[in-house]
Amino acid sequence: MGTVQTAAVEISEPLLLHEETAAEKIRAVDSEEEIIPEWKEQITIRGLVVSAILGTLFCIITHKLNLTVGIIPSLNVAAGLLGFFFVKSWTGFLSKLGFSVRPFTRQENTVIQTCVVACYGLAFSGGFGSYLLSMDEKTYKLIGEDYPGNRAEDVKNPGLLWMMGFIFVVSFLGLFSLVPLRKVMVLDYKLTYPSGTATAMLINSFHTNTGAELAGKQVSCLGKYLSISFFWSFFKWFFSGIGDSCGFDNFPTLGLTLFKNTFYFDFSPTYVGCGLICPHIVNCSVLFGAIISWGFLWPFISQRAGDWYPADLGSNDFKGLYGYKVFIAISLILGDGLYNLIKIILVTVKEICSRSQNLPIVKEASDGDNPQLLVEQKKRDEIFLKDKIPFWFAASGYVGLAAISTAAMPMIFPPLKWYLVLCSYIIAPALAFCNSYGTGLTDWSLASTYGKIGLFMIASLVGSQGGVLAGLAACGVMMSIVSTAADLMQDFKTGYLTLSSAKSMFVSQLVGTVMGCIIAPLTFWLYWSAFDIGSPDSPYKAPYAVIYREMAILGVEGFSELPKHCLAICCGFFAAALAINLLRDVTPKKVSQFIPIPMAMAVPFYIGAYFAIDMFVGTVILFVWERINRKDAEDYAGAVASGLICGDGIWTIPSAVLSIFRINPPICMSFGPSASS
Repeated sequence: MGTVQTAAVEISEPLLLHEETAAEKIRAVDSEEEIIPEWKEQITIRGLVVSAILGTLFCIITHKLNLTVGIIPSLNVAAGLLGFFFVKSWTGFLSKLGFSVRPFTRQENTVIQTCVVACYGLAFSGGFGSYLLSMDEKTYKLIGEDYPGNRAEDVKNPGLLWMMGFIFVVSFLGLFSLVPLRKVMVLDYKLTYPSGTATAMLINSFHTNTGAELAGKQVSCLGKYLSISFFWSFFKWFFSGIGDSCGFDNFPTLGLTLFKNTFYFDFSPTYVGCGLICPHIVNCSVLFGAIISWGFLWPFISQRAGDWYPADLGSNDFKGLYGYKVFIAISLILGDGLYNLIKIILVTVKEICSRSQNLPIVKEASDGDNPQLLVEQKKRDEIFLKDKIPFWFAASGYVGLAAISTAAMPMIFPPLKWYLVLCSYIIAPALAFCNSYGTGLTDWSLASTYGKIGLFMIASLVGSQGGVLAGLAACGVMMSIVSTAADLMQDFKTGYLTLSSAKSMFVSQLVGTVMGCIIAPLTFWLYWSAFDIGSPDSPYKAPYAVIYREMAILGVEGFSELPKHCLAICCGFFAAALAINLLRDVTPKKVSQFIPIPMAMAVPFYIGAYFAIDMFVGTVILFVWERINRKDAEDYAGAVASGLICGDGIWTIPSAVLSIFRINPPICMSFGPSASS
């Protein structure tokens, strides 16, 4: 996804690079004599094989995070690093055997990274943990068969073939929607695309002598922590018993009283790794949200049982405490999304107006720049513009794919009429431009926010007869287009800075998307077949499935069935999300860096506090590491985190196989108060 913003989880933080430092690093690489391969030579068989292997691994990791907490850190660094390691190892091995091998270039490294990110990006934007899963029968029953607006007709259980078909018909349009604007976005407006620039700097550094040496050490570090994480997850399995109440995942590290309120450290390498990758403010925001919700709000509301809501309701009944958890989380998510949407649109309009007035001045100023820099910039511009992607190709591709999708979508989702799909595709390029431009300025992709806008609009237009299913499907249509468009533009920026052909970037994104359309559903099916996905008692609770279905029901039914005082509390948290974001923007940076992020705060409201503890442990480790040796922390924290996440993710495969064959862990380790107490 360029970067998984979520992050979707949709959480991402702006990555700000010092422009002079970035320019110096890029100049250092560009100054070396280098033969730039043709665009076809940048895409190799070995690169595609490595991309498929890494794409599968990262799809498994993304699904695991999607189905547990919904926070997806950026794995771009790991993709670039592991791509470098695999190809370098392969070429080194063949060279020792006496074979002549093609040199591994930074352009090929860029293609691999692009392909991998496009592939695992579909595990997120494909909705396997959100809007697609919201359609299934388990989520329908969890909300309640008698719940107003929750109709049995609006159920579509996961199926491998229809999910693949859906992903194929919606995932490619975003790639064609903004291709004609690549020169405008990258060269004319000179948008930063911080994640794309950072990835380019990383890949450029790998292909220097010093950078290759550091990359080797980073790979070694990643491999060590991957092994530790894998064997630790293997060891934990023996004690995890049957169900969701045994083992280290339910270890009352902070005492039994706090354990009842989900405050405990569950020894998860994945969440600790996320804590090492995510910015400190994200991790602290998650913990802050957990303290507010599970430390104060839910105990307070639960004391009102019998007054605010019936006391005899089940723990998953939306007319009780469960309803407060879901709807307050939704209000925070929507408040944060709405604020950032308005902010990005205003910033985009302002920047476009100012740039259109100041472009000649910028050109005059650049004429007086360092001649060396101008030569290097001219070289990058020339390579970027050399292999053109014709406008007619992009336009006909978009129109053709839109026609296929308009015909196919009503077959997959009958309530979503063809004219609604067509209207979505007419307005989608404008929204894709807004999202891509905003991502270029701030590194925030608001794909999920645009998806929610489509969800509410279509759900309300269709109404009670199929509005829920139509809204969820429309969410997928909109989210896929704006997400892939922003990802492609991010990759164009990376390709521009690594002297890679724009055509090779486009083709590798297409190939990665094809891989993702096959690999993402297959890896999801591994989870679906092996685990109890979506159950509140399962490790894979799929928190966003319930949230997205409730959003669709809200779009159709409104707020009439909320528990007592729930709407007032939701309005309060919605306003608080707007106010907190405004405060973050108007206060000085030295103050705003300590103000929490509402989107991050919302996640534990519904899921629990346990993963917030794990992520906070990760951020404390990183904080101490930075104080002891900042250089080592900068060089190796990403590798350690990627190793922890990848090792735990790899263990999912044997764990799923054991589950499919009904081989259960032999021991259930659980805890209770001592007899004397």
